[in-house]
Amino acid sequence: MASISDSSKQSLLPSFLYSSAPKSFSLDRLLGANNHAFGTSHSAMLDTPAVSSSPSIKTRTFMIASPNEPGKKIEMYSPQFYAACTFGGILSCGLTHMAVTPLDLVKCNMQIDPAKYKSISSGFGVLLKEQGVRGFFRGWVPTLLGYSAQGACKFGFYEFFKKYYSDLAGPEYFSKYKTLIYLAGSASAEVIADVALCPFEAVKVRVQTQPGFARGLADGLPKFVKSEGALGLYKGIVPLWGRQIPYTMMKFASFETIVEMIYKYGIPTPKDQCSKSLQLGVSFAGGYVAGVFCAIVSHPADNLVSFLNNAKGATVGDAVKKLGLWGLFTRGLPLRIVMVGTLTGAQWGIYDAFKVFVGLPTTGGVAPAAEVVKA
Repeated sequence: MASISDSSKQSLLPSFLYSSAPKSFSLDRLLGANNHAFGTSHSAMLDTPAVSSSPSIKTRTFMIASPNEPGKKIEMYSPQFYAACTFGGILSCGLTHMAVTPLDLVKCNMQIDPAKYKSISSGFGVLLKEQGVRGFFRGWVPTLLGYSAQGACKFGFYEFFKKYYSDLAGPEYFSKYKTLIYLAGSASAEVIADVALCPFEAVKVRVQTQPGFARGLADGLPKFVKSEGALGLYKGIVPLWGRQIPYTMMKFASFETIVEMIYKYGIPTPKDQCSKSLQLGVSFAGGYVAGVFCAIVSHPADNLVSFLNNAKGATVGDAVKKLGLWGLFTRGLPLRIVMVGTLTGAQWGIYDAFKVFVGLPTTGGVAPAAEVVKA
């Protein structure tokens, strides 16, 4: 099989991901206004050497080479770095959610109409009989666009907030409380990501659970707005936050912890000496395990989102009354564990594969100590 040339690799990527002449970059420059408020500079201390404002400290810029392209580099925590992470998030979330549209369709209908969709297998049978094979991908367009927007914000802002909060904490406190920093960074990112996702999710659920409502996003969005009003697109934002924020906090914090444990206890070779294929395998495995935990903690809110977006004028109290507490926690859970576990593993695999493709390191693992050289 012919290998892809370095020049071909470069041509596949947006030009803004690379700069012909790398320049020194610091988040102090980007977030300098916050320095006086918090009394600290935004120094790199995760995968990069620390940067200090002290004149007695020498700093070094840690650069990541792009795929075998001499003179072309992406600087860690530069605008190009965040652009690459954002683009990787679009690919990882948009493509994977679209691929599991059939599972999501059955899951949503099991939550809304359990008498008709009694199990996973019978649910697929009912859909096949009533709507044919094409019915399995009903709602794929709002799924693709909505979760692409969410993925861009989720991964891009996670990398930003993880670095930002780490710099505020400083190297010593980051080492002690890094899990709290992962949780805070992922929660902050998801608040923004769900604002982008919510309108698409509202239309998707209505299209998938009400046959005949609309064929997809193009005709479904105007019908939804006419029926519920523009603000109706955000009727499910609070339950969506309730579902997605715990999900994302678990997704990122548990992934970072699991991957670090795999490299520390399961693989005798240091991460930087492992092959890229092995590192991507670790990313998928860590993502899958993290996905199982994600599905469990976020499932009650997922049931609420499906119920509220399906029934006009419904409230959270109506959902709890009809589903019951047991149903809220368990209805559709086995299918969602399979779906979310596979989804999350694939997302981390795609995201880190893209990072490797552009010359960045994979996510997680034992981070090198901050490099500080005294004069």
